[in-house]
Amino acid sequence: MSEKFFEDVLALIEGPRDQKYGDSTENHTRIAAMWSVLLNKKITVQEVYLCLIAIKLSRLTQSPHHRDSWLDIAGYSALAEKE
Repeated sequence: MSEKFFEDVLALIEGPRDQKYGDSTENHTRIAAMWSVLLNKKITVQEVYLCLIAIKLSRLTQSPHHRDSWLDIAGYSALAEKE
């Protein structure tokens, strides 16, 4: 992988998305809380990351060269690792 790829991943998780959606930890904690209500089961932030990665993997089966999905997977992985 290129250094540019990782620079782009960092830009995603530390850049404008935080301004648009708020702090990633707070946002994914809210998602976990909402999914917990919807599914009537406690969902953790780690499980949110796993599910979001699964969505991207599913999309990649249709479009395996879609760079944005790969960036998102790397970004979710980085966020999950720091939790």
